[in-house]
Amino acid sequence: MKTKISGVELRRIAMPLVAPFRTSFGVETSRDVLLVRVVTADGEGWAECAAMSEPRYCSEYVDGAQDVLRRFLIPALPKDGVDANAVGRVLEPFTGHHMAKSALETAVLDAQLRSAGESFGAYLGAARDRVPCGVSVGIMDSIPQLLDAVEGYITEGYVRIKLKIEPGWDVEPVRAVRERFGDDLLLQVDANAAYTLVDAQQLAKLDDFGLLLIEQPLANDDMVQHAQLAKLLRTPICLDESIESAAHAAAAISLGACSVINIKPARVGGYLEARRIHDLARAHGIPVWCGGMLETGIGRAANVALAALPGFTLPGDTSGSRRYFATDITEPFVLADGHLDVPTGPGLGTEPLPDVLDEVTTSSEWIPL
Repeated sequence: MKTKISGVELRRIAMPLVAPFRTSFGVETSRDVLLVRVVTADGEGWAECAAMSEPRYCSEYVDGAQDVLRRFLIPALPKDGVDANAVGRVLEPFTGHHMAKSALETAVLDAQLRSAGESFGAYLGAARDRVPCGVSVGIMDSIPQLLDAVEGYITEGYVRIKLKIEPGWDVEPVRAVRERFGDDLLLQVDANAAYTLVDAQQLAKLDDFGLLLIEQPLANDDMVQHAQLAKLLRTPICLDESIESAAHAAAAISLGACSVINIKPARVGGYLEARRIHDLARAHGIPVWCGGMLETGIGRAANVALAALPGFTLPGDTSGSRRYFATDITEPFVLADGHLDVPTGPGLGTEPLPDVLDEVTTSSEWIPL
């Protein structure tokens, strides 16, 4: 079904975080978020670009995403209309910029599904109406501070804890969490590519703690060394930043570079490519889970729908709204018994609250098609 687009709004919003979020590549205290709104003859569609303010997690950053959308991606859309399934092919001549492409494709898909009265979850193939939720815990100033944070999240009902680690903050915080909360806690760690193969012995010390997985221990572009490391560890290796497409996922599986995959739709270019990775991994018996990028309710709605697909057998980073924001731009996602409900309304099943959106907007530009 072709969707005829009259124009696209690029809207920047400022979203303070409830607490600083520290990883091995930096500290986030607020989110400078780019929202994409596609306007059609029948209505509109929304999406969120996951790019951060600085190119640290990956090469993309929010100013660059807005620029490439304005100058190249939006003008490339056919004037006579486009099916969401064709957006990826239309944008393929432009190298990289997966997060910007994902936002545009998702907004077109949201508009298309709203018009058809179909939910995002139903379209993607969701197999359940709610998903179990984990939470990502950043690097802290001290172990007591970490233990207090983890206790708070367990009390809220999160069913899995992920600890960010880096050299100098790995074995001891993991040991402390295990000793405090026991072996039954679902626990995993995320290194965000902070280690090298020289650190294999240090990483092997994590084998003693019964972790679900260690996420992206080595460099993004080094699947071969991940395959070597996998032979030296008992803990399953999960790839995140290394997987930018279904082709990358196939290569990683073939090499033995990972036995789990974290699928972040924005990183792979959109939810349709994310579904292809899910299908590939499921065919090979590789469990997947849905990662997060500190999304507002717009991005969270899409992630929760994706996480309801049958191959997502591990809890994802699909936290409730209050994990990051005092006030979300949509109706908040609220954790219930460690789960979030999959939206059932047309499209994403949620949209920005106009008053809140106006309050947090820092700029807006309209690009006619």
